[in-house]
Amino acid sequence: MVVHLRGALPAERIRFLRRQSSAVGDSVAVKSAARAAIVMPAVFAFADKLIGQPQTSLFAAFGSFALLVLVEFTGPPRTRLAAYLALACVGVAFITLGTLCSRHAWLAAGAMAVVGFATLFAGVINGYFAAAATGALLTFVLPVTLPAPNSAIPERLEGWGLAAGAGISALMLVWPPRQRANLQREAAGALRAVADHLDADRESWAERARAARASVDALGRRLLGQHRPTGPTGPMAALASLPDELDWLLSFLTPAPEVQLELACAEDAEALAAAAQVLRASAETLQGLNGQPDFQRLEAARDAVARALMRRLPELSADIRVGEVPRALDAPFRIRALTYAARQAAAYGLLASGTEVPELDHLDVAQPPAALAALEATERLTIEHASVRSVWFRNSLRGAVGLAVAVYIAQRTGLQHGFWVVLGTLSVLRSNALGTGWSIVSALAGTAVGIVLGAVLVIGIGTHEAVLWGVLPVAVFLAAYAPRAISFAAGQAGFTVVLFVLFNIIQPVGWSVGLVRFEDVAIGFAISLLVGLLFWPRGAAALLLDELATAYARGADFVLATARRLSEEGSDEAARAGRASDAALHRLDDAFRQYLAERSATAYNVEDVAALVGGAARVRRAALSLAALARMTDGKKRLEHCARNLDGELQALQAWYIAFGSALTKRRQVPPPHIRDTEGRSRLLTCVRDAARGRDKATVDAALVLLWSSQHLDNLWRLESRLAERADAARAAATAAE
Repeated sequence: MVVHLRGALPAERIRFLRRQSSAVGDSVAVKSAARAAIVMPAVFAFADKLIGQPQTSLFAAFGSFALLVLVEFTGPPRTRLAAYLALACVGVAFITLGTLCSRHAWLAAGAMAVVGFATLFAGVINGYFAAAATGALLTFVLPVTLPAPNSAIPERLEGWGLAAGAGISALMLVWPPRQRANLQREAAGALRAVADHLDADRESWAERARAARASVDALGRRLLGQHRPTGPTGPMAALASLPDELDWLLSFLTPAPEVQLELACAEDAEALAAAAQVLRASAETLQGLNGQPDFQRLEAARDAVARALMRRLPELSADIRVGEVPRALDAPFRIRALTYAARQAAAYGLLASGTEVPELDHLDVAQPPAALAALEATERLTIEHASVRSVWFRNSLRGAVGLAVAVYIAQRTGLQHGFWVVLGTLSVLRSNALGTGWSIVSALAGTAVGIVLGAVLVIGIGTHEAVLWGVLPVAVFLAAYAPRAISFAAGQAGFTVVLFVLFNIIQPVGWSVGLVRFEDVAIGFAISLLVGLLFWPRGAAALLLDELATAYARGADFVLATARRLSEEGSDEAARAGRASDAALHRLDDAFRQYLAERSATAYNVEDVAALVGGAARVRRAALSLAALARMTDGKKRLEHCARNLDGELQALQAWYIAFGSALTKRRQVPPPHIRDTEGRSRLLTCVRDAARGRDKATVDAALVLLWSSQHLDNLWRLESRLAERADAARAAATAAE
């Protein structure tokens, strides 16, 4: 439960939210582990005692573990059920294919490479695919590393069927996850904090600005731990988009905590109040209440702000100096921009709660796509990431090679439990060599501890099968709970104890099974380390700067293409630039998330890197705002002769962001902000002022579009100095650490 700490410092609020998140995570881990401890031994006992087929028992046990421990789907119950049933069908196909390929080493390795790459790479398309990857791979690894005739397929599928039936029933009925409900409460808190800031008076402005910023940043950090697919996936995608939208809103409301928005008229105040209302109503809906965002009031308030500005625009003095018109336009511009952001954020909140948004049919929100649109999105995502520049492609290829080599070695050497080699490879393979090395050390230590504990148990228990059955649920509980609540090494220790007990129930062999386990997983760890050293050993850190440079360059191209539509009829150039910018930002987002997972191996300050990633997103958002302004001129009057005065500023801005990206990749000092095109700006202001004095509504509308477009360019110019400061700080920190 999120509690608002009014007046608390941001650091204190962040620590409080982390404690709340940790408490929720511990509770979820206990319930998940208890469910596995109940269901897995029961399924294994049913297969072992009543069916009595070793293949069925083995696949029932490991299938239950895969479903109950390695896979966790969130979302609405119907969606979760469909995902688990789909995984069950995939398991049937993988077990059948794995068994067919299990008697030939080269065929098994080749099939493992194809299945491994496809399974891992599919995670880029959908969060459910990513969540299911490890469990799905286990259903192929187990049969392909245990050679058997085709006649064993029915027995193996029978075990998987038992595991799937019991596991899915337990997952749907016993302590179903409420992770999204927890996230919804935190999102509601962020929406309410921003609404409070919109309503703040002069005395409480700075305090509420800090509280809103802390709440939005905390929500963003929490969602970084969730898989955020680049394709739309309905409510979860809407929830994941909320922090970025609120951050965009705050960038206009409060560029700095001490800078208060100065209102020019009553229409400005009404617009802020209407924006606060839709955010609060959306927060109520997220918390299960009957919130009713008044979007019509918000639209009317925004139009009133524009009309008030129209009345003042022709009355500006003829001898006004360059720079004064932007100050006169600052409050209406910022209010207009933040009301659009408030509408978008409120819509995301409604969609995250499963509520329809009929008033916003044309709003670009993360709604579930139609079947054809989903296929097109899948094709687009596949093309975007089918490159060595994508961390998804790199990780998938690295994993596929590692698994294929492990399967081949397990097959050729005839190891007693060859699938342990492959599981060892899968468990420690990370995105960079150093991360893999640390995983190996942790896994070896955990396995060694598990062997000692398992050996002590087996020696103490001896051949008492009833006692082994009694110990099995406890061992399963620890194996499921330890990796989530303690550490990766503790999880390896717990899993090793489970194997001790499980295999001594199937065939009593005593403590020697531990030595076999240690030998096999050590081989798998060695394979992981070798593959990690050969395939992109520096991981995402080496790719991140290149992706940053590309995202800034493509974003600047998008800005230029959309701004040119102000003076030209619509063309495909802006659409192409938008798609390129989207793809670059998607790859950057993936690289940044991977960087966070392995950042112990990097010298960059994570806060500086996060600011640079956020800057790339803001450049794209500015381009989207310009595109919305350009659409307002479609089929209407244009002031082409005025709009051309923006060309010099646009060219200089694009050149700076490209140079900025180049400085990042080459680790050089960032150039200073570009020199403003003051002459072009003066001509633009004079042209717009003269055109607006005619009192013709169409002309005044076109003039407002140009002025608000120039304000977006001003924001991008101001962003340059902040980005340069962050980039130079990151470069200095990295240089000092080397």
